[in-house]
Order: sequence, then structure tokens, then C-alpha cells
Amino acid sequence: MKLRTYRAGDAARLEEIFRAAILQLGSRDYKAEQVAVWSGARVTAERLHEMYIDGRATFIAVDEANAAIAFSDLEADGHVDMLYCHPDHAGKGVASALLAAIEATARQAGMTRLHTEASETARPVFARAGYETVLRRPLEIDGVALHNWKMEKLL
Repeated sequence: MKLRTYRAGDAARLEEIFRAAILQLGSRDYKAEQVAVWSGARVTAERLHEMYIDGRATFIAVDEANAAIAFSDLEADGHVDMLYCHPDHAGKGVASALLAAIEATARQAGMTRLHTEASETARPVFARAGYETVLRRPLEIDGVALHNWKMEKLL
């Protein structure tokens, strides 16, 4: 596994990773109705492409065949917006490697704090990377209640 930056041709594969991660991994921690709205149509290849050409730091983990297996990003204010790993590669340190790259980039940019809204599923990954839980955040997507966790790491 190696890390690289986003390329325009990655968007469709990242959408696949996003959905597979939620449907297969998120279903361990959320009800079917919650998983359905979370994985719904609000995140598309087009939206991901628009996000990832906006100048934010992006990190794509690729396998030996150079196929994307996970992704994450870092916004200019230290916000880690997305962290998704294909279920076939979950539990193998890929997400941790992405978070390490994010932290290194943040430090190099002079950031003093990273923050995110982690799903129940991703919360342990962020915690292992040194993020502290700030609060449980109730939220609603298309009328369906669910929650995530506001987490931060001081650098």
C-alpha cells in the first residue's frame, strides 16, 4: 500500500469506496435506515471531484495494482472531512496511515489542531491516532436521526 494525491480519474472509485464502507462497515454500528440515508445520493463522484480539486490536501491509499482502496482529506482549517476505507482493506492499518499523512501535512503547514466528526465506526480509528472525543453530535439526514462524534487532536 502507498499513498498519493487525488487524480481526476479517482472520483468514481472513491464513490464506490464511500458506499461500500458505509454499507458493509457502518452497518455494524447503525440501523439499516440510518445506513441507507448516510450512504445515499448526497455524495457522488461529481461532488467528490469538486471537493478534491478545491485545493484541500487529499490522500488516496492505493494497492499494489495502483487501485484506490481508501481516502481522506484535510481542509485548510484542520478539518478532516472524510476517512473511508474499502471493507476488503479495513483493519489493516490503511486508515491509520492516512491519518498519519494528514497529521504530517498539518504539522508542516503550521496547524495546531485537527478536528473531525467521526462516525461510530471510525471513532476507534481516530482515537488510536490520538484524537480526543469532544461530544456526541446528534444529526439528521433526510428526516432520519443518527449521530457522530466531534473529535479533535492538538498538535
